[in-house]
Amino acid sequence: MSAIRSSGRRFSATAIITGLVAAPLSVVAVTASPAAAADDVVINLIGVNDFHGRINSSTTKWATTVESLRNASETDSDLFVGAGDLIGASEFTSAVSNDQPTIDVLNTLGLDASAVGNHEFDRGWADLRDRVIANNTNAKWKYLGANVYQKGTQTPVLPEYAEFTVGELTVAVVGAVTEETPSLVSPGGVADLTFGEPVQAVTRVADKLSDGNEANGEADVIVATFHSGAAHGTGSDYAKEAATAGEFQRMAQLPASVDAIFNGHTHQVYAWDAPKPGGGTRPILQTGEYAANVGHVTLTVDAATGDVKSYQAENVAAAKEADLANPVVAQVDQIVKAAQAKAAEIGNQPIGRLTADVTRAYAGVDASGKPVEDRGAESTLGDLVANALRDGVPAEVADPDLGIVNPGGLRADLRFQGDPASNPANTDGVITYGEANDVLPFVNNIWTVELTGAQLRRVLEQQWQPAGAGRPFLHLGLSDNVEVTYDSTQPAGERITSVRIDDQWLDSKKVYRVSTFSFLGAGGDNFTAFRDGTAKDTGLVDRDVWMKYLRDHPVSPDFAKQQVEVRDLKPRKVTMGARVRTKLSGLDLASTGAPKNTSVEVVRVRANGKRKVIKTVPVTDGAATVKFAAPAAQAIELVAQPSGTTVTRELRKTRPKIKQVRVFPKVVKAGKTRPRVKVVVQANNDGKVAGRVKVVVKGQGYKAKAFGKLAKVKGKPRSKVNVRLPRLPKPGVYTVRAKYLGNNKYNPQKKSYNLRVNRR
Repeated sequence: MSAIRSSGRRFSATAIITGLVAAPLSVVAVTASPAAAADDVVINLIGVNDFHGRINSSTTKWATTVESLRNASETDSDLFVGAGDLIGASEFTSAVSNDQPTIDVLNTLGLDASAVGNHEFDRGWADLRDRVIANNTNAKWKYLGANVYQKGTQTPVLPEYAEFTVGELTVAVVGAVTEETPSLVSPGGVADLTFGEPVQAVTRVADKLSDGNEANGEADVIVATFHSGAAHGTGSDYAKEAATAGEFQRMAQLPASVDAIFNGHTHQVYAWDAPKPGGGTRPILQTGEYAANVGHVTLTVDAATGDVKSYQAENVAAAKEADLANPVVAQVDQIVKAAQAKAAEIGNQPIGRLTADVTRAYAGVDASGKPVEDRGAESTLGDLVANALRDGVPAEVADPDLGIVNPGGLRADLRFQGDPASNPANTDGVITYGEANDVLPFVNNIWTVELTGAQLRRVLEQQWQPAGAGRPFLHLGLSDNVEVTYDSTQPAGERITSVRIDDQWLDSKKVYRVSTFSFLGAGGDNFTAFRDGTAKDTGLVDRDVWMKYLRDHPVSPDFAKQQVEVRDLKPRKVTMGARVRTKLSGLDLASTGAPKNTSVEVVRVRANGKRKVIKTVPVTDGAATVKFAAPAAQAIELVAQPSGTTVTRELRKTRPKIKQVRVFPKVVKAGKTRPRVKVVVQANNDGKVAGRVKVVVKGQGYKAKAFGKLAKVKGKPRSKVNVRLPRLPKPGVYTVRAKYLGNNKYNPQKKSYNLRVNRR
């Protein structure tokens, strides 16, 4: 058992509570919270998750809120608890110094313990163990991982829990990280580890801490912290989220000895009432992301029994102003300013220009008005970075065919509006080194992976994530030479309906060279089909390739989507003359500045490249139902305007049927009768068939030819021709071959008829 870290770093914050801390985003007070009895202990829990190295001008405001939530009268009742991803995927100011400024800030604020997150492993287990933790000589808090084991064993490589004394009570904080971690980081960095099921691991530890056996550790109060959580927060509720299978649902089965639960990983905001097995409730809370909020849970505990009598849970928004009179906040300010000054030496340098915002995808705003990132939607930024990966690898190194980007690899947007107040060089339209680095902070190597067309299709199919994954769909960013259609209503493995690369259909046997991050190439984010290919490390770093691309290419957002949902349209080719009815949806990009499409043009493309709009249909809420008769042409394009999003289908000639070949009169006499041959031709789509018919008659060395021009049969969707043959001089059986000669729309066809010629 260890006492809570020295209270010497904790200061009274009563002077800054009023007027500086915004109203809570959400509050749960499941039981009444009467004044604590004399023998009660109030445990004051302060929470953070997914900080991601946000060392910037807002850090001191967040620190102000942390300090304001301290229990000024009972400093030893405070526990500052993290739920992972405190470092990694960081802004440039922290990332350029390997997140040391973030570690220093959290040390200053007195973080006591935190579950390890997947991003703590971004630089590999060795870096976390030997540099970040360094036997607690660097990060002073306990990084916890009850489900992180030596590979192939059940031996934890991190502390499973940390114990603290609050009053007369022992409080244990037990930590675990999502089991998905190996798919969320570069697999090579965690090759020596096994990540077990987190709820099982925390249950095992909680049972041990409450079994009455002092020899294996005991605790009066247990707090669980998971780098895992609900898929949705604001606008949802506990019951809805717990109804979906996964780690969050399994948290409901944590033993009743667990008194409070902190979550992370999914970047959601909630403070909910979670039921305990056997009755009763406990708080479960997540603060969102990037230091926007501070989690706050108070537990009123009976000192004699260790039972929680009541609790309150809330998310408190970061203060609007920093209280630099507070010594802790002032020290945080010094750390931030020193980090900013160091980062500015490189980060303030202009490296490129853009004409408008290029951003990630967003799905509305949360309760505080902050845009909510949507990793299940295509973005202008994802497609731009994919272009950079395709074009940034020199031909002598690899010469990639396409670039692919995972949405989780994008951590900031490129904004047109500058910030000359903090950096005179950062005027409107300027991209600085720091801004570019914030987009791709992970410093992955660039790999090329050679995949067959069939393997590449499987990669695209894996955008639909496995059951139980934190996000059901992850939308890959694709370079602009790729065109994909899909139908989400189809069974798993059959949802990708067509793929075109450089205006050619995907060949299942051809090998394509994909340029991507080492994280994704190694099968990260559950894109395991990459492992079926042949990978090559180019030796290039994503940051350097990205920076060079921005230097060499003036940037503008491209609002044309590379992937479109299309239903009821043949995968590759449409038959000429066929009547098509198809539905397009999700035509509008969800990036900042993306226009709402208003129409879809049906464009005929001739073999010589000439294009003509043959029809226009309206778009409503990004969807359109398009009906047309497939023309005679090389291809048809469905083009959404004004974005330019395009769906292409080649056109193929149909094979009409020769429905009938008849000869009149029925009795033909040799040398006297000139028989008439009637030929009826019908298209597969029951339409009129244009063109000519040739009739060939052979017999005893005799051949006669005649041509006729087709005319539509009155009242019927078919065409006919009458061909008059010459008199056939000899009796016998003649073979009459009727041949439809075809045209630019229909393939040739033929049918035979046996004609008997009688004697005179």
